[in-house]
Amino acid sequence: MMSTKANGSPELALLAEGRHSDPHHFLGLHETVTGQVIRLWRPGAEKIYLEVLGQVVEAEKVSSLGLFEYIPACLIGANDYRIYHQSGLLAGDPYAHLPLLGELDAFLFNKGCHYTLYSVLGANVKETGTQFAVWAPNARSVYLVGDFNHWDGRLCPMRSMGVSGIWALLVPGIGQGEKYKFELHTQEGYVRIKADPMAFYSELRPLTASVVFDVNAYPWGDGGWQKKDLAGPMNVYEVHLGSWRNYGTEFPNYREIAVDLAKYCKEMAFTHVELLPVMEHPLDESWGYQVTGFYAVTSRYGTPADFQYFVDHLHQEGIGVLLDWVPAHFPTDDHSLNRFDGTALYEHDDPRKGIHPHWHTAIFNYGRKEVANFLIASALFWVDKMHIDGLRVDAVASMLYLDYGRKAGEWIPNPDGSNYNIEAIEFLKHLNSIVHERFPGVLMIAEESSSYSGVTHPEGLAFDLKWNMGWMNDTLRYFSKDPIYRKHHQDELTFSLLYAFTEKFMSVLSHDEVVHGKGSLLNKMPGPDWQKFANLRLLYSYLLCQPGKKLLFMGAEVGQWNEWDCKGQVHWYLLQYALHQGLYTLVQDLNRFYLRQPPLWEIDFTWTGYEWIDFSDADRSVISYLRKGRDKILLCIHHFTPEYDPDYFIKLAHVRRVAEVFNTDAAQYGGSHQLNGEISPFPEGFTIALAPLATMIFEVEFADA
Repeated sequence: MMSTKANGSPELALLAEGRHSDPHHFLGLHETVTGQVIRLWRPGAEKIYLEVLGQVVEAEKVSSLGLFEYIPACLIGANDYRIYHQSGLLAGDPYAHLPLLGELDAFLFNKGCHYTLYSVLGANVKETGTQFAVWAPNARSVYLVGDFNHWDGRLCPMRSMGVSGIWALLVPGIGQGEKYKFELHTQEGYVRIKADPMAFYSELRPLTASVVFDVNAYPWGDGGWQKKDLAGPMNVYEVHLGSWRNYGTEFPNYREIAVDLAKYCKEMAFTHVELLPVMEHPLDESWGYQVTGFYAVTSRYGTPADFQYFVDHLHQEGIGVLLDWVPAHFPTDDHSLNRFDGTALYEHDDPRKGIHPHWHTAIFNYGRKEVANFLIASALFWVDKMHIDGLRVDAVASMLYLDYGRKAGEWIPNPDGSNYNIEAIEFLKHLNSIVHERFPGVLMIAEESSSYSGVTHPEGLAFDLKWNMGWMNDTLRYFSKDPIYRKHHQDELTFSLLYAFTEKFMSVLSHDEVVHGKGSLLNKMPGPDWQKFANLRLLYSYLLCQPGKKLLFMGAEVGQWNEWDCKGQVHWYLLQYALHQGLYTLVQDLNRFYLRQPPLWEIDFTWTGYEWIDFSDADRSVISYLRKGRDKILLCIHHFTPEYDPDYFIKLAHVRRVAEVFNTDAAQYGGSHQLNGEISPFPEGFTIALAPLATMIFEVEFADA
């Protein structure tokens, strides 16, 4: 058959120069004056074969630049022929099918409100193949590279979808497991090879290719799962999946961890797990906080389907799943978001706004609508496709302030001179409003260490909870002091109650406090070993008696002597020693006690659920208060010295009955067993045995109740 001889076409020149933004206009199946022509672009090839109407035929090379043509003998459709890729794959022609991207998709994305963006951008598996789409508005051209084309950046130019800045290509025959990246040609003529910002799966580090994965195929079995709301108990076990338990391999699989972790949380009476980031990240030692794949579970522990099983199994066992999520910054690794299309696309160009001074990472440009959309859709993705119950948003304080971690002259103030990052504040409000609107019951939790007001207020940032970093820092500083000096620092215990109900707080003893030379919780405690363990029992019980929800980092329950090591595991072997086993038993019993006692969680966020009895007994380092539920009242007494007082008077009038229901000094926990038996109240109060370095909890009934 005669060729159309497109050798001199301007479009061929654009292809050869890497500047063609609409390859579908030239390549693929096209009508001509005399009939039809199939044009194929394969630089470096001498021959190309294709299958037309079931017959294998050879295309004619019409240009030394790499253009091939075949003229069908009769009229055919786009589905009547297939081409051979370099990998040997026989599949439909990518240029015979226009990408499936609607104008509304592009419009919503550019407006910053395409909340299912993950169904449009990235690699989405279709019936006939996979559609690839990437946002790169400043690129001169974009090419898809992968296994199927031997990573040859000349072969698969993508189509510009106009002013949206999106480039797309539908590749028939490509499915789950295919590795790929995007090759971006910048306006300056540079070539950047980038992983897909919206990939659902990636190669195991140090490899960085994105991997096609169908996240819609998992058969969920958690239909009966009811998300736990803030009206109930919430006791969270914070976990780093890679170092919780040794499974004999470099990394365990999500599925095997799921079975063991769910069983463990039920035995230990934790209501939720909170996972240190499982989003893809290049550096193990970042613990996941330097994210390169905001839509991809890390391949260290398995596939997206394996992670879906993890969540599914925990839900079926009654355990909620929270994830740490990091929209504050991203690493500058060359394969990731940094200067993605040759420009500061996701970040600010000016380092005074675009580089984090502490972590030397890039800061997102929250004022760019598409960037805000990218992040909001990421949050929604984990809820929608992975069924998680909430996100703990990391490093919120660093987002709120333009001068965070910066000296004078190192930041750009607002026109009025203020230091608030207005764009980040609006982003967080938008994020929380949309998550709550689309997924009621999902918890948004702020790790926020500043005094910014209204973090959990509906008219403020509208988070559901805020980590009480002030309580954690003050409490640990107090506990680190020798008991003989604690009477001079009573205010470090009581100060947090001045602001305890200004936000909805979560009291935490997190991973942050057992790394970077801070020592383990046990090693922070003063005195000989018996005092260290007694202090730790006192600390954990003090945590659970506080208003607000609770969180404890893994390893705390066994009393580790060493800091957490992300390459190790929890020091389970310590449980062979009596003091460690006693501490472990205490945590288990205390957690169970917490779940059974509504006064410890029913009214967590107002003064209605809390009443001081005495915060002024600094000389004996004792504080006492009531925790009130709707139908029951508990008296919590904490004694912070190792002295024993058999006749300590509690001034609490009109008590009809009082009975001790928990004492951390019990022998089974490693204590001296100075417990309280029957107590006879007087009109003005009653006398108790004040156990050393202990928490004593009493049920109280009042005469007028």
